[in-house]
Amino acid sequence: MPAEERIRKLILLGDNRVRQGLPAKARESYQEALELAREAGVDGSLGSLIELRLADLDAQDSAG
Repeated sequence: MPAEERIRKLILLGDNRVRQGLPAKARESYQEALELAREAGVDGSLGSLIELRLADLDAQDSAG
């Protein structure tokens, strides 16, 4: 499976985990996706997207 496809699946998995109320699991998925994106050298727009998701989780942690 190409790296970009795996990254997108991890982002989707993280999004689903957020909806399920599992922020710790979502963070794991997003961090894995970010690491994979950096390793594969495709962290441009995908990296920014993942970092936004992680920032949203941080904001939720701070608020709740």
